Amino acid sequence: MATVRRVIILGSTGSIGTQALDVIAANPDRFRVVGLSAGRNAEELAVQAERFGVVDTALGADDSELLVRSVEADVVLNGITGSVGLGPTLAALETGALLALANKESLIVGGGLVKRVAAPGQIVPVDSEHSAIAQALRAGAPEEVRRLVLTASGGPFRGRSRDSLRDVTPRQALAHPTWDMGLVVTTNSSTLVNKGLEVIEAHLLFDVPYDRIDVTVHPQSVIHSMVEFVDGSTIAQASPPDMRLPISLGLGWPDRVAGVGAPLDWSTAHTWTFEPLDDEAFPAVRLAKKVGMASGTYPAVFNAANEQAVAAFHAGAIGYLDILETVERVVDAHVPSGELTRESLVHAEEWARRKADTLIAAR
Repeated sequence: MATVRRVIILGSTGSIGTQALDVIAANPDRFRVVGLSAGRNAEELAVQAERFGVVDTALGADDSELLVRSVEADVVLNGITGSVGLGPTLAALETGALLALANKESLIVGGGLVKRVAAPGQIVPVDSEHSAIAQALRAGAPEEVRRLVLTASGGPFRGRSRDSLRDVTPRQALAHPTWDMGLVVTTNSSTLVNKGLEVIEAHLLFDVPYDRIDVTVHPQSVIHSMVEFVDGSTIAQASPPDMRLPISLGLGWPDRVAGVGAPLDWSTAHTWTFEPLDDEAFPAVRLAKKVGMASGTYPAVFNAANEQAVAAFHAGAIGYLDILETVERVVDAHVPSGELTRESLVHAEEWARRKADTLIAAR
C-alpha cells in the first residue's frame, strides 16, 4: 500500500487550491493536508482548516514561506498568484519536498535562481500545458526530443486583427471561451502574455532552447500540448479541459490518481483544429522569447510591467493595445545590473512597476 503523502497547499482559497482540496478529499488514502495558506481570505481559510483538520495555516506570501519551512511535507502545491510566490517556491525546494508548481511566475521571474536550488525532477508543473509536455516526454529520451509545441486556445479575440482590438473593453477581455481564471491570468490569456510566460516556463522546466519551442492555436483546448521527436512522431496529451487532472498529477507524480476527471467520449464525433499564431495581432509570445533569451532580471521586468499595465487597463487608465506597448517599452528601457539574487529581482520588479506607472500616467 502506498504511503499517504503529506501536502501543503499555498493559495488554498484560489481556483487551483480549492480544486486541489477536492482531489484530496476524494482520495484520503493517497493524500493528507498538513498546511494551508491564503492571500487574504482568512474566513475561507479557517473553514478549510476545520474541514481538513489542519493546524498550521498562514496568510500572505511571507507567512506562506515560513509555513513551508516549519511544516514537514512530501508535496508543496504552490498555487499563489504572481511573483510574490518566489519566496515560497525557493523555501519548498530547499526543504527537499516535491514542488507541484502552479505559480509559473516564481519560476519565470526566479529563472536561474530557482534552477540552482531545484534538484532534478523536483519541480512538477501544474499548468495544463506543461503537465501535458511532462507526460508526453515520458515517451522518449531527452536527446530524442526535437521540439515542444504549446497549444493556445487563442482567447476571446482569436482571428481578430490588431486594429480591431483597439477598443476592447475589460469585460470583453475577461470573457475567456474555455477556462475560468482570475482577472490577471484571464487578461493575460486574451493578450497571449500568458502563453509567452508559458514559453519561458517550458524552456526553464525542460531545458529546450527557445527556437525549438512553438505555439499553435487550438480553440477546442482538448490537446493540451505536444512533443515532437526526432523520428517525426508527435506525442499529444488529450483530455477535456479540467484542471483537476494536472493538479492530481502534481500531487501524485509520477503516479496517476484514478477517477479525477472524465475521459473523452469516443462514441461521439470530435473536430479539433489547429491554426498558426498571428504574431502581428498578438506579439506577446515573440516579446516573451526575446525576454527569455535575455534572461537575468528581464523576465521579472516583463512580468511586473505587465501586471501594472493590466491593472491600469481594468482601471480605465489605458487601452487594450497599450498593455503590450507599455510592457515592451519598459523591457527596452531595462538595464540589468549585478548577479541574479532575490534582492536584484525585487529591485528590478520595483523599477519596472515605477517605469510602467510613469508611462501609463503620461498617456
